[in-house]
Amino acid sequence: MGISAAVVNVFVDEAGNHGNPLGIVWASAATKRHEQQIAADLGFSETVFIDDVTGTEARARIFTPTTELPFAGHPTVGLAAWLRAAGDDIQAIVVPAGVARVRVDGDRTFVNAMADWAPQFEFTRLDTPTDVDAVDPIAYAFGSHYVWAWDDEASGTIRSRMFAPALGIREDEATGAAAIRLTAELGRDLDIRQGAGSRLYTHRRYLGQQIEVGGRVSAERTVAVH
Repeated sequence: MGISAAVVNVFVDEAGNHGNPLGIVWASAATKRHEQQIAADLGFSETVFIDDVTGTEARARIFTPTTELPFAGHPTVGLAAWLRAAGDDIQAIVVPAGVARVRVDGDRTFVNAMADWAPQFEFTRLDTPTDVDAVDPIAYAFGSHYVWAWDDEASGTIRSRMFAPALGIREDEATGAAAIRLTAELGRDLDIRQGAGSRLYTHRRYLGQQIEVGGRVSAERTVAVH
């Protein structure tokens, strides 16, 4: 197709490791009506297409390998960080679900969202982080499942993994939308270690009506779309 995508890892740890790869593509005549195929070809859990950047707002659409999502956490956080690193003073990412406001705190980028923007997940709480580590993804052939355990309940730290065959994702390395849903359900801020070691942070905002999710984002690399 002659299209290239920027790729960043979203929710990397303090050392810049792990994180969930995100494809970032500028929308154009070449991508129109091909977004789903491009997302499938790239093979990341999500690819975001930038429709427009005007002033402090960016408008975008989000695709998994099999479907379009009205909102997702790691694409909005990743896109905000990527645009700001390029010099854009982005204060909001506008997606079909609504306006996700952007906040930067040191090396972490955050977005605000309503919990009901996020896809539904089946949450399963296990007894220990070791139990989470032992889960076999083959056990989840359908739906979208978020498995978690307290690492330290007093401090709000948890260990988690996410499996979403319904979205074309066998296992997701870091899932901002699920973190938002779980934060709303538990009614408290969270520090989440997901997948192989990704790190997500959530905060309740505006009397708990909105949830903020964020973390660190890597520098970009470029890949070609075949």
